[in-house]
Amino acid sequence: MELTILVPLMNATFMPGLTPCADAETTRKRLRPALLAALALATVALAGCATKGPLHIYALPAGGERAIVDRGEIATLTQDSFLGPADRVTGFAYDPFTDHFFLRLAPGNAIRVVDRPARKIKREFEIAGADLGGHGGDLAVRPRDGHLFLIQPGRAELLQTSRLGKVIRTVSIAGAGSRFDGIAYDAVENHLLLLAEDRRRVTVHTPEGAFVRELRLAEPVGPGLGFDAEQREFYAPLPAGGIAVFGTDGRRLRTLDLPGAFVDVGPRSFVRVF
Repeated sequence: MELTILVPLMNATFMPGLTPCADAETTRKRLRPALLAALALATVALAGCATKGPLHIYALPAGGERAIVDRGEIATLTQDSFLGPADRVTGFAYDPFTDHFFLRLAPGNAIRVVDRPARKIKREFEIAGADLGGHGGDLAVRPRDGHLFLIQPGRAELLQTSRLGKVIRTVSIAGAGSRFDGIAYDAVENHLLLLAEDRRRVTVHTPEGAFVRELRLAEPVGPGLGFDAEQREFYAPLPAGGIAVFGTDGRRLRTLDLPGAFVDVGPRSFVRVF
């Protein structure tokens, strides 16, 4: 009985109270789990978990200084492309994860990245091995990792790079000839879509270049190709003007009154990856 009473008394009398430093350490320990949880959520948000928004159609007209046309569900707007009179575009792609445009410029090794929300040039770089004497070629972006796939004109191959232009590998394309006038990426099936030299034949390939299948569009299009992976629809500029939309059976579904020598489509994400 005495022991039971004396122990608390001794503790209260002879044990020093918590110092300010010890008190602060206790507070930090209590806050640490909440802080770690918040950091984990932030990491997930920045690691590619983009929330899909409405589909937007982006068209880039031919010419020198011109804006990118942005057709959404409600309105059609314009976005500065930062192109000058001497710039010649050979390829155009949109990355919904970063909300960036990728413009491939002649002679084919120069890439300009435009940040759509910030309305400024994000970066510019050159890709070693992609300079082809002015012929250039189209390009596509794989949103999940930002890899670029660039047409190598006159060769049955693509150049695969990081979103910063570091060459990863050369992809040999099987069963599709040696000239392509457009390329798009199917984010649902993880396939590359290539528009052939006749601008009607579209071949489907794995990211390693293996042939999967093909289809024929109802009429010649391009150069350039876009693809809505959710609705399974192709977008391509028409020689006489406007943008045509085709189904996977090659039939023209509708025509959009948009001025565009190049076109790409993608959902407007609510969370971006920088």
